[in-house]
Amino acid sequence: MSGKPRLTYFNGRGRMESIRWLLAAAGVEFEEVYLETKEQYHKLIRDGFLLFQQVPLVEIDGMKMVQTRAIMSYIAGKYNLYGKDLKERALIDMYVEGISDLMHMILLFPFSSPDAKEKDLESIKERATNRYFPVFEKVLKQHGQDFLVGNKFSWADVQLMEAILAVEEKVPAVLSRFPQLQVFKTKMSNMPTIKKFLQPGSARKPPPDAHYVETVLKVFNQ
Repeated sequence: MSGKPRLTYFNGRGRMESIRWLLAAAGVEFEEVYLETKEQYHKLIRDGFLLFQQVPLVEIDGMKMVQTRAIMSYIAGKYNLYGKDLKERALIDMYVEGISDLMHMILLFPFSSPDAKEKDLESIKERATNRYFPVFEKVLKQHGQDFLVGNKFSWADVQLMEAILAVEEKVPAVLSRFPQLQVFKTKMSNMPTIKKFLQPGSARKPPPDAHYVETVLKVFNQ
């Protein structure tokens, strides 16, 4: 096995995509193993790889890590994306938790019933424009810096960039009322590691399609 982190998940975004974003932003190459069958999933459980019988699974530094938040905290700390002190870490945690609440809605959207799609999309738009994005617009405006915490690139910036692009895929004009976030998005897009991740052929996954949904349901529910 190489020294690269090894990611085990479905061949799609889901809960692993934020981990891919964070590793890519840190300039870390990684390998991926894709779950496609229920048998693969149960073998991971039998072999003791999944502490709580859940994926994502990330093998890094001799550890088999599960629980998305724990994985990302470790990566952020390891690659100096977690602030310079406890106060900065607390701010990063607050921002990440807020963004995660929005991302959870986006994560569940592909699994919505056809009848609920329109309502769920409206909920994403409403939460993004009235609850979450105004917070980050205000933070960036008040301190007049390029990044959310300590004027240094952090996990919070990566998470916010992922969320902006994910919401824009569904609501293209969502940033029209947020000039600070427009500037932030442009700056983030031009950071070398993120720019590379946004290029075709990178490890970034496309929006979930019917095949992804079918595979997830087959592995977990069959």
